[in-house]
Amino acid sequence: MRTVLAVTLTVSVTGCGLNVNAALPYQVRPGSIRPVPSLEGLTVTVGSKDFTENIILGYLAELALSAAGVKVVDLTNISGSNSARQALLNGQIDLMWEYTGTGWISYQGNTQPIPDERQQYDAVKAADERRFGITWLDYSPVNDTYAFGTTEAYARAHGLRSDSDLTAFLKQHPDQAVFCVETEFASRQDGMPGVQKAYGFPVTTLKTFGTGAIYSAIANGTCNFGEIFTTDGRIAGLHLRVLQDDKKFFPQYNAAVTMKKSYLAEHPALAGVLDPVAKALDNEQMIELCKQVDVDGRDAGQVAHDWMAAKGFIT
Repeated sequence: MRTVLAVTLTVSVTGCGLNVNAALPYQVRPGSIRPVPSLEGLTVTVGSKDFTENIILGYLAELALSAAGVKVVDLTNISGSNSARQALLNGQIDLMWEYTGTGWISYQGNTQPIPDERQQYDAVKAADERRFGITWLDYSPVNDTYAFGTTEAYARAHGLRSDSDLTAFLKQHPDQAVFCVETEFASRQDGMPGVQKAYGFPVTTLKTFGTGAIYSAIANGTCNFGEIFTTDGRIAGLHLRVLQDDKKFFPQYNAAVTMKKSYLAEHPALAGVLDPVAKALDNEQMIELCKQVDVDGRDAGQVAHDWMAAKGFIT
């Protein structure tokens, strides 16, 4: 495999304060993604939010589109969900990866998530098309939601794989019920109060930290359990175990490519290029990709490139 670095030009987009990388910094050759005649010469601006996983997803889309013959404009790393969503609505970007729970709760204003992944996806897709003219390609198994984490060693010692296991264990050993969570999570009904009610586990000690500090606090034994995000690279880097939310209390946040419905109608072949990439991902792989960036210090674009090549999508 040979990677050729290209020059990346950074310019300012008038009126929106966003930075455009005018050229994808990797030249790619087709693999299982073949050139698509109807997409040859098309220019697609790809956006992303400003956290590692979403930036990686943005690069995956760019690499796939490049292999299909699309000219890609890189607008990854937009600051904040609302800014990225507005860029999509305003036509400053043509597509971006979004999360079903974010769409349902943050953009559409619902308060009750739908526990089933498929039903949540179907509902958010239908509502977004109806209200905003935004459509969703099929969702990925990647589900970046809340969970409780513990160390692999602690989980193995006590036979913990799910939140029901956690509940049974803590009812017998309440002195072990030491949790680390964010301040907001400690009081939100879709956070600690709600999940504790759903499962019925005791909480002997509740400590509050910033998000990043929780992972280290679990690893160093400050707390036995902590609130984590299910695809965070520090899970692998710190040898943590994600406990399964077997009652499906937490909202579903499956990742999917979003774009204007009218844009997909003009270029329907985009779905055939991007859907296989989405289907090939899962949480375990995303944790490893994020770890390579956040723990190992690798470039997000290179990590995405190597994964696409390893999967045979590009060469």
